Amino acid sequence: MTFADPKNDLAFKKIFGDERHKSILISFLNSVLDFRDHKTIVDVTLANPYQVPKIPELKETILDIKATNRNGEEFIVEMQKKDLGDFTKRSLYYTSKAYVSQLPKGTNYTKLKRVYFIGLLNFNIFDNESYISRHLIINQETQTQDLEDFEFSFIELPKFTKSLDELETILDKWIFFIKNAKDLTMIPQTYKSNPPFKEAFDIATQNTWDKKELEVYEYMGLKEFDEINAIRTAEKKAMKRGFENGIEKGLQAGEKKKAVEIAKNLLDILDNETISSKVGLSAREIEKLR
Repeated sequence: MTFADPKNDLAFKKIFGDERHKSILISFLNSVLDFRDHKTIVDVTLANPYQVPKIPELKETILDIKATNRNGEEFIVEMQKKDLGDFTKRSLYYTSKAYVSQLPKGTNYTKLKRVYFIGLLNFNIFDNESYISRHLIINQETQTQDLEDFEFSFIELPKFTKSLDELETILDKWIFFIKNAKDLTMIPQTYKSNPPFKEAFDIATQNTWDKKELEVYEYMGLKEFDEINAIRTAEKKAMKRGFENGIEKGLQAGEKKKAVEIAKNLLDILDNETISSKVGLSAREIEKLR
């Protein structure tokens, strides 16, 4: 068997964001958030169910997963393969935007429901050793969670090093699947007794995909490779032009003029967000330069 890489945006959305296979997402959410007993999620409604995007429209497509449970609580799941900087701020933005959008004008604040953000990262951003970290708003004096409506869980895939024989929990099995499915040639025995896992592997089996799905999957893989090469090329170009010291010294000294010069030289290579993360200018300032 040949399995798709679940870290690929299309594959991740196809596996975890299909209305016909909601048990996969439900199992994943319950394992990440450690929901049990009365808190267990039994059903979800997907805000943006899976459908194959058109390649020309991929630039404008955000392939994350958004779902709501029976209590109206919202869940945002995002797979991020490249470290473009400020991911924690983006997670705060997405979560607060989802929270605010619950409240039409004239609605009572008591109607607001909790929002959970889950970020799956193919890079590390925190100093903790565990591959999963949970972030809550805690009262510093009492260590109680008095403000309960925002919760963030981050899974840093490089920190997950368990082998197939070491998997203990449902969460371990989901993270192993996401990180390693593309390297497997058959469904491991430990996964076969749990229906959501069997479904996930079946969906990831590429010989069941149609031609359009395979084309978009390949396109996204090449697009990611091109973006990595573009960053490397930009860095080499900046070095050749003598700006490698200018980036570090210019930004440290607050020399905005130097940052603008560097940004201009990257306009034909990188998008606004990437340039912004490299030189410290805002995306709006970079758009003005264009």
